[in-house]
This record gives sequence, C-alpha cells and structure tokens, in this order.
Amino acid sequence: MKKLALISVSDKTNIVEFASELIKHKYGILATGKTAKTLMDNGVECTEISDFTSYPEIFSGRVKTLNPKIFGGILMRRDLEEDIRQAAENNIVPIDIVCVNLYPFPQVVNRDDISLQVKIENIDIGGPSLIRAAAKNYKYVSVLTNPDQYERFLQELNEGEISLETRSKLAAEAFSHTSMYDTIIANFFEKEFLPEPTAVRLNYKTAFRLRYGENPHQKATLFGDFSDYFEVLHGKELSYNNIIDLTAAVELVSEFDKTGCAIIKHTNPCGAAVANSVTEAYEKALSGDPVSAFGGIVAFNKEVDVETARKLNDIFLEIVCAPSFTEEALDELKKKKNRRLIHIKKYPDENQPVIKSVPGGLLVQDKDNSKISDNMMKVVTEREPTRSEIEDLKFAWVVCKHTKSNAIVFVKDGKALGVGAGQMSRVDSAKIAAIKAKQFGHHLEGAVAASDAFFPFADGLIEIAKYGVVSVIQPGGSVRDEEVIKAANENNISMIFTGIRNFKH
Repeated sequence: MKKLALISVSDKTNIVEFASELIKHKYGILATGKTAKTLMDNGVECTEISDFTSYPEIFSGRVKTLNPKIFGGILMRRDLEEDIRQAAENNIVPIDIVCVNLYPFPQVVNRDDISLQVKIENIDIGGPSLIRAAAKNYKYVSVLTNPDQYERFLQELNEGEISLETRSKLAAEAFSHTSMYDTIIANFFEKEFLPEPTAVRLNYKTAFRLRYGENPHQKATLFGDFSDYFEVLHGKELSYNNIIDLTAAVELVSEFDKTGCAIIKHTNPCGAAVANSVTEAYEKALSGDPVSAFGGIVAFNKEVDVETARKLNDIFLEIVCAPSFTEEALDELKKKKNRRLIHIKKYPDENQPVIKSVPGGLLVQDKDNSKISDNMMKVVTEREPTRSEIEDLKFAWVVCKHTKSNAIVFVKDGKALGVGAGQMSRVDSAKIAAIKAKQFGHHLEGAVAASDAFFPFADGLIEIAKYGVVSVIQPGGSVRDEEVIKAANENNISMIFTGIRNFKH
C-alpha cells in the first residue's frame, strides 16, 4: 500500500513541485478541492478528499476534511495494537504527511474594503485542526505549514526517511503557526464584539538574535516584523540599544511638519531642528549639542543628499536613518564601514500599544499620539506670544514630548538650544537645559521653553525666566496655576496652556 500525504493549501507556492517529488517517493496524494484542481491541472495525480472519504465537500467548502477517515489516519498510533485494530475495523489507513497552510485571515483582517462576513469566511477551521492533529502525532506524521519548509524536507526524504528530530521540529513550528493564527482571530473578535479585551495575546515571530541586550551579560532577541519598517542598507548589525534609540529618533522626526533632523542619545534628543533644507536642519541640530551627538543616532524626515552626507562623515555616528538617500549620498556614507545606514520604509504604527513588563504581568497602554493645534493653545498671560514664538513653541512641544520626564526644552528659530531630561525636579531640568545651552554658546534671550507637565510651583517658571526666555508652553492644571501665571506676568513672559501632559517614563 502506498504511503499517503494529505495536501490542502491556500498558498500554492511550489506545491506542484513538492507533490511531484512525493509521488517519486511512492506517496499517494490526497487533496482538497482547489488544491486538487491545481495539482491535476499540472499533471500531478491525486485523489480528492471527497472521493477518499465517500463524503462530499459541503457548505461551500466549509466542511471537507472533518471526517474520521482523515483524522483517524493522522492520529492513529502505529505501534499500538488497539489503534491498529480499530483502524482496520473502520477502514482507516495511515496518513504520514500533512501539508497544510491556512486561509489568509491575517492578510484580510485589517482591510477596510471587505465586509465582516468576508473576513469571517477567511477563518480556517479544518486546516488548523489538521495541523494540530498531525503535530500531536509527530512520532509518526510529518506536518508542513510553510512553502519554505519544502526544500529541506525533500532533501532529507531523498536521503532516506524523515527523522524523529525533524518531525518534532516541524510539529513545534506547526503549533507556533496555529497559535499565531488563533491569536489574530481572538484579538479581532474581541475588538469587534467585546467592550474591552479579556487578555493580552502576544505572538511575534523571531526576527533575529541580538549579540546581547542593554549590557553584554544580558541575552536579547528581536521579534516581529521590524523589517517592515526599517531596512539596513549598510554597516554592522543592529544592537538592542541601537534599535531602542533608532525608534526614538524616528518617532520624533516623524512629527516634524517641516524638513527636520533629530539626534538621539540614550533615547533623549541632544539635538533637533527644522529648516529649509536637510543640510541646514542637520547643522542646526548638531550645533545644539555637538559633544553629546558623538556616537548618536541621526534621523531625517526627508531624503539625504550628498552635501549632508559629507557633513555626517565629519563625526562618529552609530546610525543615520532617512526615508531615502541619493546614490551619491550612499556612496559617501558607505565610506564609514561600521556605521549603520537605515532606510525608513514606513513610520511606526500609531495604533501599536506600548507594553512594559512588571512582576507578574504586563502594563499595556495606548501610544502617546497626542498633538496640539492652534485652537488648543490657550494664552493665559498678559503678554501674547508672537507668531514666530508660537511656531517655536509648537516645535519645542514636540521635542519635549519625546524627552524623558521631567523635561524642559529651550528652543529658538526652530532649533533646540538646551534639553534637560529625566530629572527628579523640574527646576533641575531647567538648570541643566540652560547649562547645556550656555556650554555651546547659545543665547537664551528671546528663546521659548516647553515643559512636559505642569509646574507644581512657580519656582520652575522663575528659573526659566532668569535666562531671558520670553514664552513658555506647558499643560497647565496645577492647583498653583495662578501662582505660576502671576510669576510669568511679573517676568513679562507669555505662557500657553495646552491641556495635554506628555510624561515619558
């Protein structure tokens, strides 16, 4: 009796070639409707499932493999006398290979151009059941769920029998595959039909192992579809810290309306600017804090040209990333052997949740997608900001949003002059921002300042006023707002409340 292989695939890549090779190894092929048609149209002999089971496919193909002859053939234990006896009594024969991939629900679930019912029809029922049955019985059955597995499977088959080690690895991959599929379905149904999710389900494929984590003694792995967002064009492999800082840089620069550049060090901006050209934006950003920029990550929101590339080559940088590079710029930048050049394929998803691990579980929150518009900006002081000050205030607000709390950012003419990040006291953040500005010869007279949260006392505002700052933007909402507003008026500073806090821990 021929050994049997069951094939039922949505993705028919290389399936004709795979089935043809199995036939050469004396396998009989069982196939479901469309798969059987594809095979027979290409001259591959096979038996349709309905002929094998003597039961038709029904309900537009919703029921075709759910049959004891199929699942019995997969699940029977070949070395158990009772299973062998029951198989003979019920005319069940072993199925040794199950090759199944699933309806493309993950590809259609987020489409807006199809109905809910069409999405539901793309949920595979029989396929996951076949895969799970075969994986459970891996001692006797090989299960394939991806066309990428065919070649190495056939290579081993050509050398003899498929080893138990290979079958067990295929089973692990199979359960991982159905788990991911079920995760997507469960998340979709909860979003559609429940007011709140009942669980957090994370199911990301391994992208690649990293050399180490934040420190050399920590192991680290990247999971998911990172390559959908970023393409490494040149340089060493990315490290854990590189990826964290790269993300911070791109998230900041993506918020600039004008041509912009952000320079990130340890997730905080040490330089940021907008200008009329990429080169000018970089020069302004770099001048903000050229010392901290050494070894930093530079991100642009416009194409990098050769003029900018030459200037980038003047200092050591870990990463340069942009939506595109001219050919001349790439040639120039590739002169630095180890520096990473990253193509930003698309900006980070605004709907992706922010997840942090805590003892015993996870903290999950929405991403901070807050933006301010002119009608949200409430002037609360006697002095009104000028139009140019308002533009700087809005820019300062964006930079401050992407700076670790407590954060104070000084800005003038579309350039960050000083950044105070991650301090326990807002007054200390203001002092540090001023020190950084003065260190590199930046004059704060006429500058503006942004604070990521309200001033709990007037001392922070008074500290800022010492340096000649003329306008401040902050959320407002403190019980001492009137005290802070009074201090601003006494120092002839205009102040805007936004009503939005941007803590970043």
